[in-house]
Amino acid sequence: QVRLTESGGGSVQAGGSLRLSCASFGFVPGYPFEDHCMGWFRETPERGREQLATIDKTYTRYYADSVKGRFTLSRDNNKNTLDLQMNNLEPDDTATYYCAAVGVVSGDYCARPPIILVNYWGQGTQVTVSS
Repeated sequence: QVRLTESGGGSVQAGGSLRLSCASFGFVPGYPFEDHCMGWFRETPERGREQLATIDKTYTRYYADSVKGRFTLSRDNNKNTLDLQMNNLEPDDTATYYCAAVGVVSGDYCARPPIILVNYWGQGTQVTVSS
């Protein structure tokens, strides 16, 4: 069973930075971490769960317009980790952030994965940005 554990959330003032990390465990040999499209999503009561950034096995990255230029996604296939560097944070970035293992997919399916078809989710980490 795949497990995803997020860390790095917290409270910060507008304009500040945070780095979220996702540690992953339990990928089976036929479907290893490095073959998975991985990503970060966030959720608020008002907007629901939305995609922020995803990365496929070729290291191609896809960003939502709302975070493009401010957030940077990276993966380490040796450590099975996925990081999200968030800069110039805004109050609208306040949300619960989730790490996701979308699946062994690439291209359009990794660029815009249907949320209901994401294979695995972490438990979430809270990010609060004050003005």
